[in-house]
Amino acid sequence: MKRRQFLVGLPLALSACSAPEVWAPDDVVSRATYRDTSGTYLTLFTMRNTGSNNGAHTALLINGSQRIIFDPAGSFEQTRMPERNDVLFGVSPELEAYYVSFHARITYYVLAQTVQVSAEVAEQAMQLALANGPEPQAHCARSTSRLLRQLPGFSDFRQTWDPNRVSEDFAKLADVTTREYRETDADDKSIAAAQINAALQEDQ
Repeated sequence: MKRRQFLVGLPLALSACSAPEVWAPDDVVSRATYRDTSGTYLTLFTMRNTGSNNGAHTALLINGSQRIIFDPAGSFEQTRMPERNDVLFGVSPELEAYYVSFHARITYYVLAQTVQVSAEVAEQAMQLALANGPEPQAHCARSTSRLLRQLPGFSDFRQTWDPNRVSEDFAKLADVTTREYRETDADDKSIAAAQINAALQEDQ
């Protein structure tokens, strides 16, 4: 390929790699805001293959001045958790459970690792998540590890594309608590999404 042709095609190629902007209105985000006053903490979610244990997705729940999930290149959509560029708002314990259930199925389980942090660190993590912007597919671990590396006490984290490496580094932190979530429903997230929507409509 000639250099001129390559340069002409480059902007199109770069735009094809970018993720679309999603920006819920201010009033929608404000109404959805959920606050948990029990403490400030971070929870790393790693979605792992049940057969190989290979990591398939990474997300970060941040409990600071409000409770959000940084879900880079994520596929979870729920109107009660409005989104702004890979950040999900209104993450009550109920909706967190639905988020986890959406990802846990016969072929994948969810590993949740939680560490207590100061209010300042939690707020810094939230601001970094809000400033990050939308991520293209397969960038979840890379963007999450990049965010964590910027926090006090997390500078030893590796910049990585591998969800399991982020989880390994998180496990080295002091006083981490770990939980596993496993379900046996079909390997079709559209079914889980429909069931979750139906359950939430019944609750309204």
